[in-house]
Amino acid sequence: MTAPDGQDELEAQFAQWRQHVQRRSELKQSDAEELEDHLRGSVDELIAVGLRADEAFLVAVKRMGGLDELSREFAREHSERLWKQLVLTGETGGPAADTGSRRDLAAMVICAAGAAASIKVPELFGMRFEEDAAFYGPNFSVLALPWLAAFLAWRRHAGKALIGVLLALFALGAVAANVYPLAEDSQSVVLTSIHLPIALWIVVGLAYVADDLRSSRRRMDFIRFTGEWFVYFVLIALGGGVLMAFMVGTFKAIGISPENFISQWLLPCGVVAAVVVAGWLVEAKQSVVENIAPVLTRLFTPLFTAALLAFLVALAWTTAGINVEREALILFDLLLVVVLGLLLYSISARDPLAPPGLFDKLQFALVVSALVIDVLVLVAITGRITEYGTTPNKAAALGENVILLANLAWSAWLLLGFVRRRTPFAALERWQTSYLPVYAAWAWIVVLAFPPLFSYL
Repeated sequence: MTAPDGQDELEAQFAQWRQHVQRRSELKQSDAEELEDHLRGSVDELIAVGLRADEAFLVAVKRMGGLDELSREFAREHSERLWKQLVLTGETGGPAADTGSRRDLAAMVICAAGAAASIKVPELFGMRFEEDAAFYGPNFSVLALPWLAAFLAWRRHAGKALIGVLLALFALGAVAANVYPLAEDSQSVVLTSIHLPIALWIVVGLAYVADDLRSSRRRMDFIRFTGEWFVYFVLIALGGGVLMAFMVGTFKAIGISPENFISQWLLPCGVVAAVVVAGWLVEAKQSVVENIAPVLTRLFTPLFTAALLAFLVALAWTTAGINVEREALILFDLLLVVVLGLLLYSISARDPLAPPGLFDKLQFALVVSALVIDVLVLVAITGRITEYGTTPNKAAALGENVILLANLAWSAWLLLGFVRRRTPFAALERWQTSYLPVYAAWAWIVVLAFPPLFSYL
């Protein structure tokens, strides 16, 4: 056993290390315990030769290597198990795990079928996809996301009180999407179609973290889930596009035209069902060694950093102003959101015990570049509002850019402190996860307050 001197501090270090290891979903509980036993043995040996407890812990962790290295070694030694996790259900823990996987599959099928049925219900009241875009745009998330939340709440064994909150928030979203009589060309229709999915996605997040609402680690897991869900959804969409292309070609070869079936049934039902299926895939395949989103983050962070720096250089060289029309505002806001997404997924995949490196400095450059662009966009929007008055689009963009400005500014400060070894990495993670309600609050404000406030547009 380890020496009693500094035992409390040593156990605190073990607890922190254990918590981080348990976040690596490729390692089962027994694997984590085996690694901890090995680490404790190394610490004991180092203390026996005269090192202090804290020194022994750091040396032992360093000898074991980073968790990414451990994961790769684990993959080589357990390739058969990991292959089964990837191809089959994601769990190979015996009959109990198989039963749980089958229940998850059944729940997913039920929720996906419910989503597919929901998207067709409005047709019973005369709504058509081609003719009622002003209805289906704002209501798509109302029809699809409750079923994903239901699947996650069932899987997390959400309590009755939380289920009541989820139902109330989705009902509020349905009211917001339909209570205001808006024309098809109203700016509020577009704003609601964009912001209501954001507001309701945070409601899905409540269902995801139902097992531990106060945990910042669970909130970070939801951010990781969001990235993985998006990747799976896009892959399903690409595969669905190939399927529909083959259907059109093969059926036309025998004189049958499937376009009506595809546009009225396969496409709408498939899209909303894919929302649930993608969530199930993330949950079922979370034991695979490398998640997709962090890998893409490593690839695209340097590319986006170069693109943003090139844009700033071109802007300074040409002295051209920034266009603040609706399409440009959406583009710039999406760009800033992508930057935050790259930062978030790199945070979720990073070993907090690792020292700052080149990639962290690259992220700092990316965040600072985005911060400068956000300031320039805010100046342009403020100037246009002062000169020509406000519109729903400009007001929404102004609020969003102020929110993004605050997040980017503090994130840049925390990254600078971490790169200079003055701020712990955990501070950056806590900041990002605690900021999620701010995005949700602004999305609800746009959805609930903007239509009556700008009813003339």
